[in-house]
Amino acid sequence: MSATLKPLVELGPELTVDQVGRYSRHLIIPDVGMSGQRRLMNAKVLCVGAGGLGSPALMYLAAAGVGTLGVVEFDTVDESNLQRQIIHGQSDIGKSKAQSAKAAIAEINPNVNVILHETRLDVDNVMEIFAQYDLIVDGTDNFATRYLVNDAAVLLKKPYVWGSIYRFDGQASVFWAEHGPCYRCLYPEPPPPGMVPSCAEGGVLGVLCASIGSIQTTEAIKLIMGIGDSLIGKLVVYDALEMEYRKVNIRKDPNCPICSDKPSQTELLPDYESFCGMLSDGAAEAVSGSTIAVTELKAKMDSGEKFMLIDVREPGEFEIVRIPGSILIPKQEFLNGSALEKLPQDVPIILHCKSGVRSAECLAVLKQAGFADATHVSGGVVAWVKQIDPTLPIY
Repeated sequence: MSATLKPLVELGPELTVDQVGRYSRHLIIPDVGMSGQRRLMNAKVLCVGAGGLGSPALMYLAAAGVGTLGVVEFDTVDESNLQRQIIHGQSDIGKSKAQSAKAAIAEINPNVNVILHETRLDVDNVMEIFAQYDLIVDGTDNFATRYLVNDAAVLLKKPYVWGSIYRFDGQASVFWAEHGPCYRCLYPEPPPPGMVPSCAEGGVLGVLCASIGSIQTTEAIKLIMGIGDSLIGKLVVYDALEMEYRKVNIRKDPNCPICSDKPSQTELLPDYESFCGMLSDGAAEAVSGSTIAVTELKAKMDSGEKFMLIDVREPGEFEIVRIPGSILIPKQEFLNGSALEKLPQDVPIILHCKSGVRSAECLAVLKQAGFADATHVSGGVVAWVKQIDPTLPIY
């Protein structure tokens, strides 16, 4: 599929003498020149998220001279962000990520107009926010928001540049239903709950964000100026350990529920969180009435009550921080059944993980196997550190 398109953005005003000096290395590229730079300066680009992918994207879009940058971000800067979210610094810890990003952009290029949307993107605001921009850069890290971004972009007929990262692997593409497939054509349904760990659970090599974020930025710039072949209809897959890039063709799904000729979905879903399901039906049923708080766990410990506390995280996580008295049996051993033979029948089982999602999935396995009195800890290790022992690290 040929994806060379006309420029997305019209020409802006002529460059001033100072602007010629700032963007001179762009201007002497024949494919960019004065007209390409004028389009960049006239462009309005929205970046959803100012985290791992949003950081390099915002910084290089600002440096390139994109006239207006929108930032959707409601979170605050945490110390664990600094390993990869390079738009933030040590002094930004505890501050609004949106405000931190705006300050960094001003240092890179004070001529950029930065519009902050300090809110959680949802069905009630996404159409109004997206309508203000020419192009969307998707830096989200959860499936619910990815499907929301896709569906809103399709309905508004806007292109968006997508990226995804996990450990040493990354993916990137451009979705524009007017000229090729959308995200739902590639991933019609979200993966089963608990099947794909988040970066918070599985980790990510910090510099991978720069690799994928720079691809996203490059694709955005190409679309704005109308140069080169975009990644519309193509998926780039990057393996950092093997230093290997692969490009895979993807096709428009003729039965796509939102971008096909006869879509079955012509408006936004009412609840993307339910559509992507944080917990499977079995896990949601299992935790009902079988969940305890970390304060209850601490009380059981202090009273000398007998139970088996099982940590279902991975060995690397267990090495970082653990709840005292817990033993490690990773989630996969519950899923394949090998954990069951290690469990006692004469004392209650209490499960925990980092935040409560993985332990809920394991609890469903135990309930099905007949461990009726098994429970899991709401909030997991994170809640334990915050509420019981703040001297321990949070990752």
